[in-house]
Amino acid sequence: MDLTQILPALSGTVFTLVFFVIALSVIVAIHEYGHYIVGRWSGIHAEVFSIGFGPVLASKVDKHGTKWQIAAYPFGGYVKFLGDANAASVGGDDEALEAVAQSRFTARNTMMGAPLWARTATVAAGPIFNFILAILIFAGYLMYQGTPVEPLTFDKMRDVPAGKESLFATDLQQGDQILTIGGFPVAGTQDRDSAISRLEPAPRIDYGINRDGREMTVEGPFPILPMVASIQPRSAADDAGLRVGDLITAVNGNQIVSFAELVAAKDAAGDDAMVLTVQRGEDELIKEVAPRRVDIPNADGNFDTVYLIGVTGELFFDHATEPVGVFTALSEGTQQLWWRITTSLSGLWHIFSGAISTCNLSGPVGIAQASGSMASQGAGSFVLFIGMLSAAVGLLNLFPIPILDGGHLVFYAYEAVTRRKPSDAALKFLMAGGLAVIGTLMIFALLNDLVLCP
Repeated sequence: MDLTQILPALSGTVFTLVFFVIALSVIVAIHEYGHYIVGRWSGIHAEVFSIGFGPVLASKVDKHGTKWQIAAYPFGGYVKFLGDANAASVGGDDEALEAVAQSRFTARNTMMGAPLWARTATVAAGPIFNFILAILIFAGYLMYQGTPVEPLTFDKMRDVPAGKESLFATDLQQGDQILTIGGFPVAGTQDRDSAISRLEPAPRIDYGINRDGREMTVEGPFPILPMVASIQPRSAADDAGLRVGDLITAVNGNQIVSFAELVAAKDAAGDDAMVLTVQRGEDELIKEVAPRRVDIPNADGNFDTVYLIGVTGELFFDHATEPVGVFTALSEGTQQLWWRITTSLSGLWHIFSGAISTCNLSGPVGIAQASGSMASQGAGSFVLFIGMLSAAVGLLNLFPIPILDGGHLVFYAYEAVTRRKPSDAALKFLMAGGLAVIGTLMIFALLNDLVLCP
């Protein structure tokens, strides 16, 4: 499903903004719902649950006395608990606390008056719910895709660009079990990838198959054609206007028949521009793309600096798949979340140590552009992006910076150790400092997006 078909009349900027708001609203709603529901379970009353800030567009009070509202500026949200001085739940409002005494609630139902365990659970629930959302999305995506059956089995061809049917011509049929590719044995996906990496690019390749119990050899195209399977947001390919499904037929006028040849041309180009001949439907387009420096994580936990245009390729056919169990999918989703958390922390360390470029840090403009880019690649890509962004938001909120959830948790840890709360003066000072830190980071990220790394 191509989400661009939903809003065909929108300009690129509006399209990007719409899907940024959708992604952000989903993540904020889950985050704030974590605070709300755990607070309610812990005996802390929520007065307001808001998606967005500013003038209220729509609202409704539920049976628990919580006002649920949608506000005019949809770039965040908050839960205001009973007795709070502000939406950040820092300090108490004397007038509000006095009103509590005259209502059906007690001081125990406020954030300030609740036990330490209740406040800690309520604050921690926001990031935890973001992590849960990420795990569910990663797991759901895996269950939707399924896992390739072994031996690898041909299912169906991918869509063929107009006029390029001969390039995709194959004698493979649905249900054929693939035993060899180009003479190299293939038992599973790892063997497949190893075999493909050892092949010399050629228009036609031999495939050893088992068809209805009979082994034979048939012909087909190179396994991974130079067709765009996905595009990295804010990459050179994204900025050049390449789309998923584009078939790259030539680089600098030289015909290519495999994705490996595109990679080789990219490596040879360094950061020099390449002229790509692109088949899109019935149209032939010319795109100029210059590889960009990218820092990517490696198996050692460090980063390798490479030059990429930001596209991936895929097999010319779909594998037959089998369902993935719920527990297996959740396990894989959890591992995916953990990998993203550890990679993000490593990336931040390498940025601050100067080992990799600060261009790896995106601000709101970059995230908005990524939202639009992923939405243009289809519903699956956009939902997966929401999962990745939810993981990032959960991690960010756990940083021990006053005003963030992690800062609150540090205050609670202090209270647990010293048996007393930080003074109001200390809280105000630390919150001001935290606000300054967040503001500085936001300004730097915006400069990255708009000036330093556009």
